[in-house]
Amino acid sequence: MTLIDFFDRGLMLNPHGACLVEGDTVRSYEQVAATSHRIAAALLGAGLGNGAHAAVYSPNMARVMECILGILRAGAVWLPVNARNALEENLGMLRKLDCACLFYHSAFEDDVTSMRSRLPDLKQCVCLDRPGRSAPFFEDWIAPADVRVPALAPDPDGVPAILPSGGTTGAPKGVVTTNRGWELMVSNYVSAMPFEPEPVQLVAAPLSHGAGAMCFPVFAGGGTTVVMAKADPLAILEHIPRRRVTRLYLPPTLVYMLLAEPRVREFDYSSLRYFLYAAAPMAVEKLRQAMTVFGPVMCQAFGQAEALVMVTFLSPGEHAAALAGGVERRLWSCGRPTLTTQVAVMGDDGGLLGPDAHGEIVIRSAMVMKEYYRDPEATQAACAHGWHHTGDIGCVDQDGYVYIVDRKKDMVISGGFNVYPSEVEQVIMTLPAVRDCAVIGVPDEKWGEAVKAVVQLEPGATASEHEVIALCKARLGGVKAPRSVEFWTELPRSPVGKVLKKEIRRRYWADALRQVN
Repeated sequence: MTLIDFFDRGLMLNPHGACLVEGDTVRSYEQVAATSHRIAAALLGAGLGNGAHAAVYSPNMARVMECILGILRAGAVWLPVNARNALEENLGMLRKLDCACLFYHSAFEDDVTSMRSRLPDLKQCVCLDRPGRSAPFFEDWIAPADVRVPALAPDPDGVPAILPSGGTTGAPKGVVTTNRGWELMVSNYVSAMPFEPEPVQLVAAPLSHGAGAMCFPVFAGGGTTVVMAKADPLAILEHIPRRRVTRLYLPPTLVYMLLAEPRVREFDYSSLRYFLYAAAPMAVEKLRQAMTVFGPVMCQAFGQAEALVMVTFLSPGEHAAALAGGVERRLWSCGRPTLTTQVAVMGDDGGLLGPDAHGEIVIRSAMVMKEYYRDPEATQAACAHGWHHTGDIGCVDQDGYVYIVDRKKDMVISGGFNVYPSEVEQVIMTLPAVRDCAVIGVPDEKWGEAVKAVVQLEPGATASEHEVIALCKARLGGVKAPRSVEFWTELPRSPVGKVLKKEIRRRYWADALRQVN
């Protein structure tokens, strides 16, 4: 199956049923399918189908998913764009991935104006919500209402999407995924979370991340996807009973925000079957509280762009059993391998390690990427010894539960988003008062990890926490900026002068690591 086939399966099962809901607007599968055909026909007419690279740059809205479906139906390649990233990061990724078509929301008009002259392959821009400054309005650009494009030929190795990596150093890489990989992801999702009679998914997290990927299994079951423009905690809680939501995916930081909402216990959550959290583990006490509030519906998945979300799964039943049986350590696990996935732990010599031994977590599955886009060296490194290397350090216990305890590199996951410390450090080092710095992730109840900068100043120089944070926000955006800054007289160093981040992290992670060990 191609990726668009999963939507068309839902169309077959439930043509008149609600497919996409946004506010008071309900779009049936037939209506969404018709729009996707019109988008695909326009792309093909402009010479932008059949492997052309197309992106959608917008806040959450139902039209974003319609554009993604149109891109896939045309045989083009979807490039997800995170609307929360700084302009330069999105520009760098779209340039690296040879973006030829850009659908965008007018909120990013200035960004798109800047991008036009700096994206050599960009041939077409389309504004989603009104006529653009120098781009047609979506409604005027798409093909006539009665158009239909031919179905794509089956191609298991075909590429429907190139995802930005959650890499651990430098700028993100382009993760080339295949139809076969997506087919296995959908299969693993449905195997782990079988469909209830009328699936209703609430999407509050960005469609450019895991929330967008998780739409396809719901489409395959003819289910409804309710799209929220932003992740407002009270609005999420209100939507669950109003829309009879059965499935909800959020990163832990948003779960914490729901639990902190004063009215969290006022609503009826009896419709929920699966409340999936991913991107980071949740604190045990927060999990206990969530299960008290929402019921025995909490579940966790682990994955990455290179392995399409559903690598491991910790079910609602396993959550409940861990708490009831006093095996709270298991709640630090990200679960056991999904149906079509092998997970192991590898030593530095390429040998696989036994139960409870710490090493790099490695994966075998058809979900694993085809390659990094135009980066054969990184591709070869990622698949050394015949396994996909996640870059995460962890262990697998006697019962097959996988634990992530550290990162082989220094990447920080804050609120479900990846932050590259070296990028933040480069910005901080532009301050004349700074001699050296180290950026790390520290435990945070709200964000999972919070970005922290530890700074060494030049002798006699001064700088403030506010100054460092403000500079990073201006250069990198709020997600990557440190949430706290400490000034140390000396940073710990190796005999050759390299800053020892492990020593710095140990000060903040000692308690968290004891929970796992």
